[in-house]
Amino acid sequence: MKQHFNIVVVGAGPAGLNAAQAAAREGASVAVLDDNPRAGGQIWRQGPGHPPQVPLQGLLGALKTQTNVTLLPSARVIAPLRPRGLLLESAEHGGVSISYDRLILATGARERLLPFAGWTLPGVTGAGALQALIKGGMPVRGERIVIAGSGPLLIAALATARAAGARVLAVVEQASALQVARFGVSLFSEPAKLRQAVAMTRGFAGVRYWTGSIVRQAHGDGRVERVTIRRGQQESALDCDRIACGYGLVPNITLAQALGCAINEAGEIVVDGEQRTSVDGVLAAGECTGVGGAELASVEGEIAGLAASGGSASGVSANATTLQAQRARWRCFARRVEMAFALQAAARTPPDDATLLCRCEDVSLGEVRAYPDWREAKLHTRCGMGACQGRICGAAASLYLGWQAAAPRPPFSPAQIGTLMAIGEEQSPAE
Repeated sequence: MKQHFNIVVVGAGPAGLNAAQAAAREGASVAVLDDNPRAGGQIWRQGPGHPPQVPLQGLLGALKTQTNVTLLPSARVIAPLRPRGLLLESAEHGGVSISYDRLILATGARERLLPFAGWTLPGVTGAGALQALIKGGMPVRGERIVIAGSGPLLIAALATARAAGARVLAVVEQASALQVARFGVSLFSEPAKLRQAVAMTRGFAGVRYWTGSIVRQAHGDGRVERVTIRRGQQESALDCDRIACGYGLVPNITLAQALGCAINEAGEIVVDGEQRTSVDGVLAAGECTGVGGAELASVEGEIAGLAASGGSASGVSANATTLQAQRARWRCFARRVEMAFALQAAARTPPDDATLLCRCEDVSLGEVRAYPDWREAKLHTRCGMGACQGRICGAAASLYLGWQAAAPRPPFSPAQIGTLMAIGEEQSPAE
């Protein structure tokens, strides 16, 4: 199956959907693909009992009226193709080859999981993963849950778990009480965000909110039964049924790297004022260019969609001025979040060498530490060669050991041999 579009958008979260809507308004033929079966991304994730949120409803309703927009759900990018194309694997169509005039990367971010003793026990998930599982239909009513890590994602997970009937025992935040307090005061400059925070936390009624604290160990026989939490120089233990732990977000830049886009030291795709990357014909928007929340992702997506379709995303028009002002406002807010929840020494300190770093291939931190860089560790221990392809252990190794992850090589996800064979008859993946 082959198709050509003026613009292909990778990612159907706030950035991708706003980019698609803006481009479609300018008359471009647009394809929006996402590896999830439902649009919305992590921020606007849908599921049984979780209908589309109001902003998502509006965007999807508008896109459905556009005959020049094609939505491709459950479609994963397997490899980039020369000169401007992508090899996809779709749940509905199998192997798909699409080409484009311009590409918008709205690939979002994934949460950072940091290893601790016992983190491979059933019942340990990421904080964002807990949200996804609940929205996907996993029952948690009555479960005792500890949510840990850093940043606003913990509060979102708290709200989701409570709404599903779970009993959240504690929110364990690695940032100091002073940092959190300063961030809370700064929310008075964004009243809508303050109201949202109050509504989601309910003032932390009935929940321990421990700052300057991290999870040290999960205990249990066959699954999580108890958690040990380091609070400064002391340790506390809580009986629990589930631990959800996430230390902020890491931009998804695999496709951008494979295409040759410039990446900054923070691991974000570098873009200009119109969201253009260093590669001609490729733009990027949303969390992959820097984590900043739904509002920033949405406005960046609209700017990228307009720029890709030849619309006015810059200049002196009223619309351009409004978009640029909104982007500046939410980028400022994102910087405040980043400063408040920057990982402190306790979170950056590696666990003991016996702790598994790579869960997919059962490789310990001590085994990996014996090598000078990620490439050598991967070659000798198989670290990063499992199902997640190093996305989890690679981010942890980067934080703990200062290693730069190896450049990604296609296929980016497991693919049917038929998909790879069929495309091999036409052309080779771009390197």
